[in-house]
Amino acid sequence: MAWFDETVFYHIYPLGLCGAPLHNEYGEVVHRLNTLIPWIKHIKEIGCSGLYIGPLFESSGHGYETTDYRKMDTRLGTNDDLKEFVRLCHEEGIRVILDGVFNHTGRDFFAFKDLLEYRENSHFRDWYCNVNFWGNNEFNDGFSYDNWGGYNIMAKLNQRNPEVRDYLMDTIRFWVNEFDIDGLRLDAADVLDFDFMHALRQTAHEVKEDFWLMGEVIHGDYSRWVNERTLNSVTNYQLHKALYSAHNDHNYFEIAHTVRRHMQMGLGNEVKLYSFVDNHDVERIYTKLRDKAHYLPVHVLLYTLPGIPSIYYGSEYGIEGKKERYSDDSIRPCLDLNELEKIDNGCIELIKALGRIHANESALWYGDYEELQLTTTKYAFSRGDIIVTVNNDCNDTTFDLNIDGTYKGALSGRICTAENGHINLYLGGNGGEIWIRQGNEKRVYEPVKIKIENTAVNSEMKIPERTLNKAYEDMTVEELQAEILNKMANNGPVTDRMKQDVLENVYRDSLLNWVRSFR
Repeated sequence: MAWFDETVFYHIYPLGLCGAPLHNEYGEVVHRLNTLIPWIKHIKEIGCSGLYIGPLFESSGHGYETTDYRKMDTRLGTNDDLKEFVRLCHEEGIRVILDGVFNHTGRDFFAFKDLLEYRENSHFRDWYCNVNFWGNNEFNDGFSYDNWGGYNIMAKLNQRNPEVRDYLMDTIRFWVNEFDIDGLRLDAADVLDFDFMHALRQTAHEVKEDFWLMGEVIHGDYSRWVNERTLNSVTNYQLHKALYSAHNDHNYFEIAHTVRRHMQMGLGNEVKLYSFVDNHDVERIYTKLRDKAHYLPVHVLLYTLPGIPSIYYGSEYGIEGKKERYSDDSIRPCLDLNELEKIDNGCIELIKALGRIHANESALWYGDYEELQLTTTKYAFSRGDIIVTVNNDCNDTTFDLNIDGTYKGALSGRICTAENGHINLYLGGNGGEIWIRQGNEKRVYEPVKIKIENTAVNSEMKIPERTLNKAYEDMTVEELQAEILNKMANNGPVTDRMKQDVLENVYRDSLLNWVRSFR
């Protein structure tokens, strides 16, 4: 048992939230991090006791092409600003983890600049992987090197080099001593050297009790990275995908199968993965859901399935965010907390309620998971003495379970008692509930009135009028959408789903290719 097993995290991408320039000119310091201090109270109020914030250190652009591991990004502030920010978080009982970008550096990092200047004679030539002085690249360096994701702005570090390893371990020690952080989210952990991760785990034990190491891993057998010798946890992208697609496709078998698979790996009740429905690399959950009312059951599952839940800044208000080609700016926006608080769509009330429940119910931290009922549209499971029910259908439903006792809905306040070993739990359409078994010590939760309306496209939605005698290249986005819908209609009935796919596509190049595809 450790603090992170009982935590709900809040995730901030600071360069975006603070409205920092996209490119770092390395000029005068601007103390933008201080503008996030009011968010600390908000984080606590919605029931989060952990903050993952990053990247924070000097870089040339989006933060993951590090220039200086031991200096706050000039666009965000100074080391003293970060020290004070972490202190204020700790004062409110909020643990803080930062991004550890140890797989690669930016081209302005001191070791890479030395390599550029001294080439074969650079002391740091072996700090990077596969430096080839017979090669070249788009920067005309006169040599090539391994990178991350095909991007030469991020040169891959040689983590087997003892000097590199010592430098990065000393960096972790510096961060703990200087800022008193509580853990790291390891960027690109799926391509980190495993011996390097063993060294990370040893350093974690050294610097602070229960120092948390959580890695970014997308595909594969997560147990390769999560064990006693490597990391405490990794990002659960498999559950992330299942949570939204199981609702969009009305297929709860996908989520249940994902949970079963993780249990078979030994990941779940005791060793917890980092759960999320959106983050700084994927589209907002409110954008991904075809039926916005599914925001409720999705988040009930996020907070109750085995794992460590995380909320990405702004998504507690149900904001939209769609990825754009060659840019993630739209999913990493600058937001005004005062303006967000004016949003009235039911989302924030749900998140606050779930935060209160998760903070008080140890069964959601350590309770054994057991699947109780499963159909494409209905899913029930228990966590210790708690029952969770969710419904992805718009019609009301009832769960008939072989369970004794009296249960109270923590969201609705509804009380249900079993008869002859059976209990019937009512649930509204697109609903979710956390049923608390009632005993001598009754946990009291005030009923929450939450109604998240479906704003998905329907057959009554107005379709833009078609524009005749106009070249596709001269059409607006709305005119291209209308043209595509009319061409679809010529080929047969146009369903609500087809309309939604067209009207949600606001990218002109994509629409041009689409309209030209009709014959």
